[in-house]
Amino acid sequence: MALRRLMTEVRVVVPEERMTYQEAGDRYLHHLENVKRRKPSTIQDYRIMHNKHLVPHFASKPIDRISPRDVAGYITAKSTGKDKGRGRDGAGLSRKTIVNQLNFAHGVFSFAVKHGWCTSNPVAATDRPEMEQTDPDIRFLDLTELEALLRAAGELASVPAEGEAEPDMRAPTDHALYLTAAMTGMREGELVALRWRDVDWSASVIRVRRNYTRGRLGTPKSKRSSRALPMADRLGGELDRHFKRSAYKGDDHLVFCHPQTGEPYDASQIRKRFYAAMEAAGLRKRLRGSHMASRAPRLTNSTLPFVICVREPERCSRLRRWSSRFLERAP
Repeated sequence: MALRRLMTEVRVVVPEERMTYQEAGDRYLHHLENVKRRKPSTIQDYRIMHNKHLVPHFASKPIDRISPRDVAGYITAKSTGKDKGRGRDGAGLSRKTIVNQLNFAHGVFSFAVKHGWCTSNPVAATDRPEMEQTDPDIRFLDLTELEALLRAAGELASVPAEGEAEPDMRAPTDHALYLTAAMTGMREGELVALRWRDVDWSASVIRVRRNYTRGRLGTPKSKRSSRALPMADRLGGELDRHFKRSAYKGDDHLVFCHPQTGEPYDASQIRKRFYAAMEAAGLRKRLRGSHMASRAPRLTNSTLPFVICVREPERCSRLRRWSSRFLERAP
């Protein structure tokens, strides 16, 4: 009986069913895109991992012939820079990048096992690299530095820069953008996608419903990212002034759009202009190379380099609870 049971459990992949890692990965990507409906930006990231890193390493090797030793070899090659797809400095990739690639490969092999193209998942049987220790001393702007940044942005909005005939037309938008980022902890893509209909003046909240990434508007990063954030009086006043001077006041117009075209604010320009304002405020050198994260209501890392937070953990705790109550009622 034991032998019969073992014979039913062991499945041999016949030659007609064999396929390469690339073929299995392509089918898995098609499944994620068309069946699981993953976000376009997520699919784009997966395609880069697949085509630039995993496929060149495993080449046309049948997926059922890839072993844990092969996966361990992939980790070594990527860590030392001996494989294609090196880091920016020509050395190996970071551990986090390698782990992300292995997570995708794990999905490919699990998909292949489910469809009978292989009998085991070699990634599951391989130890993955330990993540690097992060710097616990996160540096960010304090209230005094935030005020200096806002003053610098305000001066750019009212006084022409050296060699310029008129004040910077985008500086008022920058000023409102920086203050909103500081007082809400919103991600860069969430700020760029914010519409006037998302600013609830009567309830004093900002409702995060959309995200803008890689030239596309979509839903926020995760389900919990759709939320309502408290809008303090100072922020409400700033947004009200920004609304009155904007040429784009429709419900579906963007809050932080380009002042001339109404199009989404380019992310690279946001960062470039932010660092210029930091330089003008005398803060650039102090924070160059530092990692700034939001400790505002959401207590999460942010893609924005300028997200700032007040150093009042008990206030942040109250804001999180207050925001959660509004999230439950947010349409």
